[in-house]
Amino acid sequence: MPPMRRIAIVIGLALGLLLPATAALAHDERPVTLPDGSGSVPVYRTAEPDLLVCKTDKADFDRRIATFPDDLRRRNADLFAKCRRDGFRNLQEAVDRVDRPGMTIAMLPGLYQEEPSQAPPTGDCAHLPARWSSWGYQILSFEQQSRCPHNQNLVAILGKKDLQIEGTGAGPLDVVVDAQYRKLNAIRSDRSDGVYFRNLTAQRTTFNSLYVLETDGFVIDRVLTRWNDEYGFLTFASDHGLYTDCEAYGNGDGGLYPGSASNINNGRGHDVPRYAIEIRRCKSHDNALGYSGTAGDSMWVHDNEFYDNMVGATTDSLWPSHPGLPQNHAKFENNYIHDNNRDYYGYIRKGICNKPPAERGYEKGVVCSQVGVPPGTGILVAGGNYDIFRNNRVTGHNRAGFQLFGVPAFIRGETSLAKQADTSNYNRYEGNLFRGNGVNVWWDGQGTGNCWQADAGSSTPAVLPVCEARAPALSGGSNRWVAEPVKLVKLYLCADFSSRDAKLPAGCDWFGATGLAKVETQLALAGSLVLALIGALLWRRRRSSDSAWVLAVATVMGFAGLALDVVAAAFDSTMGASLALVGMGSWWLGVGLARRGKFGWFSVILGLLAFADAFDRSVHLIPLIPVGPGWIRGLLAGVWVLCAVVVLAPRRSRVEEEPHVEVPV
Repeated sequence: MPPMRRIAIVIGLALGLLLPATAALAHDERPVTLPDGSGSVPVYRTAEPDLLVCKTDKADFDRRIATFPDDLRRRNADLFAKCRRDGFRNLQEAVDRVDRPGMTIAMLPGLYQEEPSQAPPTGDCAHLPARWSSWGYQILSFEQQSRCPHNQNLVAILGKKDLQIEGTGAGPLDVVVDAQYRKLNAIRSDRSDGVYFRNLTAQRTTFNSLYVLETDGFVIDRVLTRWNDEYGFLTFASDHGLYTDCEAYGNGDGGLYPGSASNINNGRGHDVPRYAIEIRRCKSHDNALGYSGTAGDSMWVHDNEFYDNMVGATTDSLWPSHPGLPQNHAKFENNYIHDNNRDYYGYIRKGICNKPPAERGYEKGVVCSQVGVPPGTGILVAGGNYDIFRNNRVTGHNRAGFQLFGVPAFIRGETSLAKQADTSNYNRYEGNLFRGNGVNVWWDGQGTGNCWQADAGSSTPAVLPVCEARAPALSGGSNRWVAEPVKLVKLYLCADFSSRDAKLPAGCDWFGATGLAKVETQLALAGSLVLALIGALLWRRRRSSDSAWVLAVATVMGFAGLALDVVAAAFDSTMGASLALVGMGSWWLGVGLARRGKFGWFSVILGLLAFADAFDRSVHLIPLIPVGPGWIRGLLAGVWVLCAVVVLAPRRSRVEEEPHVEVPV
C-alpha cells in the first residue's frame, strides 16, 4: 500500500476510534450459511388447499365476508363449512401437520392470536444454553428453535419445503396473525426453501412480523406487516426471493429488511447476471426506515413507493457479523421516494419508548426508532459498492434526496489497513427526477468511481463526478481515501445514538441541533475566533516594513470570510463555505505579501490551499490527490497558528537583555 494511502487511512482510523460502542448494535443472529444458489423463486399454486385454518364463530365469520364479491363470498362460505369439520383453529397446528413438500395451507378470514403458542417457555426450554443478545433475547441455533419453537415465535415454520400459506379474504387485513407483543416474531420461516406467503397480515411483535432465514426460494405476496419494535419483513441469508405488492408501516427500524442476501455478485463490476432478491410494487411508510439492508447484496428494488418515513431507504455496511460485507450490487430503479420527513425522536425524548411495547401506542402512530439516521432523506448509502440508482422520483425531502458516505472496515470488525477504504466505491446515480429537496445530493467526498447524472442539481460538494453512458466510465472523477474532515467529524458524532439508553447526540442536526448548537457551526466558530484573534494581532503589531494597504485589505477580506464560514456552517451552504475560503485565502495571501520571510511564504502557501479547497468544493474536483485539499489546509493552518504565535511574541530589546553593570570610578 502506498505510504500516502496508509497515512490517509490512519487519519480516518484515528477519528473512527471516536465511534461509540453503542453504534455497533443491530439485530443479532446465529452463524448462518448462505444458500448454494441451486433453488428458484417459487410459483403461486392455484389448486385447492391441502389444509384449512379457521375460527369457529360463524356470526363473526359471516360479518367478515359480508362485503366480499359474490364469488369470493361463496368460496369462503364453502371452505368455512369444510374447515369446521376437518380444519384447524390455529396456523401452527396446520404447519405441524405438513408432511411433504408442495402442500398449501389456506387461512380463512379471522384474527389468529395462536393461543397455544403464547405460553412462556417451561422445563428445558426455559434454560437453553445460548448467549444473550444486547437486545435482551437469546441467539438460538436451528436445533434449539426446533426443540423450543415458541420461545421466540408465535408461528414457527422450520424445515418445511415448498409450503404455501395464503389468506382467502379479499385483502391482507381479512386474515391477521397477531402476536400481541408477546413474541419476538409473529411468523418465522427457517430453512424452508420454496415458502410462499400470500394475502395476510402479521403484526405487533417485539422484533419482526415475518422472518425468513437461510432460505433458497421464497415469495412474500400481498402481505402487510405493522407495529413492530424492529422490522416488518426481515429476510436474512437467503436467495431467489421476491417481495411483491407488500406493505409495511409502524416499524422501529425498516419496514422491509432484506439483510445479507446471497452475495452472488461479489467481485464483479456492473455486469450483473442476476439478482438474489427482487422487491417490486411494495409500499413502505410511517417507519423509521422504509427499506433497510445491511449487506443488502444483489438486490433489485423497483417500482416501489417509500414515503412518510424518517429515511426512505438505506443500504449499508455498518453492522458487524453480517455475511456479505461490504454491501454491494443493489439496483434501485423506477421507485417513487417522497416526503420522508418524519421525526420520531420525540417519542424517545418523552420517555414513551421506555414503556413496554404494548403501552407505547404503536397503533396510534408512535414509532420508536431503533436507528440513528438523518430524518428528511430519500436514500442513504452508508458504505456500499457498485450500487445503481436509476430513474427514481426523489422529491420533497427536507434534508437530502441522496446521501452517500464511506464506512471504514474496522467498524465491521476488520482491522486490515488494506480494507479500510473499501466502501462507497463505483456507485452510479443516473436519470433520477429531483424536486423539492433540501439538497439533491449529500456526499462525504470519500470513494473511488462514484458518479452522478449531469443534472443532479443542488449538492454538497457543489460539483460531482458525472457518469458516462457506459459503466463504470465517468468524467471529473476523484479517488479520495478519506471523507471531508468536517463531514467525517459530524458522522462520528451523530453515530453516538442509543435507543436503548435514550441517547440522542448533542450537536448533531439529525436529532434537532440547529444554528450554533450544530457541531459544524461550533467547529467553524472556534476556528474563526482563533484566526480572527491572530488577524487582529497581526494588524496591530504590523511592522513599518509591511505593506499596510495590502494587509488592511486582506484583513478585511479575512474577517468577512471568517464570519461567512460560521454562517455557512449554520445554514449548510456549500457555496457560502467556498466564498468564505476565498476570503480567508485572500487574507493569508495578503499576510504573506505584506510580511515576506519564511512566515510570509508559509502564509502564501496556506492562501493558495484555501483557494484550491474552494475550487475543489464548488468548481471542479481536483484529480489525482488522495485526500481533499481541506485536510492539508486544516492541518497546515494549525501549524501556521503556532508559527504566528511565535512571530507575534514580544521580544526583549538588547538593552533589556543585557544586565546593567556599574563601572567603578
